[in-house]
Amino acid sequence: MSAFVAIVWREVQRGYVGGGALLPVAFFLLVATLFPFAIGPDAAVLARVGGGVIWAAALLAALLPVERLVAPDAESGVLDQLVVRGVSMVTVALAKTLGHWLAFTPPLLAAAVLAAGLLGLSAEQVLQVEISLLIGTPGLAALAVATGALVAGLRGAGAIAGLLMLPVAVPLLIFGAGSLTGGAGALQLLGAVSLLLVAGAPALAGAAIRAGRD
Repeated sequence: MSAFVAIVWREVQRGYVGGGALLPVAFFLLVATLFPFAIGPDAAVLARVGGGVIWAAALLAALLPVERLVAPDAESGVLDQLVVRGVSMVTVALAKTLGHWLAFTPPLLAAAVLAAGLLGLSAEQVLQVEISLLIGTPGLAALAVATGALVAGLRGAGAIAGLLMLPVAVPLLIFGAGSLTGGAGALQLLGAVSLLLVAGAPALAGAAIRAGRD
C-alpha cells in the first residue's frame, strides 16, 4: 500500500509541481476560446454545440501528457525498482491512473467553467458538463495510462498514441457530449464506459509494461 500511495503522490506532484497538468489545460482553454471565432457569435448555436466542444477539447487535451506517464519511469529504471520490491505492474498502472486523474481533473473542471462561459452555456448546462466530466475523466485517465504504456519507448510515440487512444475514447466523447440532451440515460452510459476502462485499462497497461521490460 505504501508503494501505491507513493506512486499516486509522485504523479500528482508531476502534475502540479512539475507543471505536467498545465499544458493540457492551457490547450483545452485555447480550443474553447478559438471555437467561437470559427463558427461565429451566434449564441444559440454556441449553446447547442458547447457540450460537444468542451468534451472534444478535453479528449484532445488528455492526449498531451500520454508520453510522460510511463516512458520516463521505464527509461530511468523506476519500474525495475518497483518490480524488485514486488510491486505488480497492474498496481503501478492503477496508481498512475489515480494520480493522473487527481492531477488532471480538478484544473480541467475549473477550466471547463471558463470554457462554458465563452460558449454561452447556461448554469444548468455548466452543471451537466461538470458532472459528465467528473464521471468520464476516470476513463480518460485510465485510457491515457494504458496508451502511454503501449507506446513507451517507441519512436513517434505521440502520433501513435493519438491513433490508439482517440478511437477507443469515442464512446466517452459521444455519451459525454450527449449528456446535455440525453439526461440521466447518457450519464449512465458514460459511467458504464468509464468504469469499464478503469477496470480493464490497468491490466492492459500492466501487460504492456511487462512486455516492454522483457
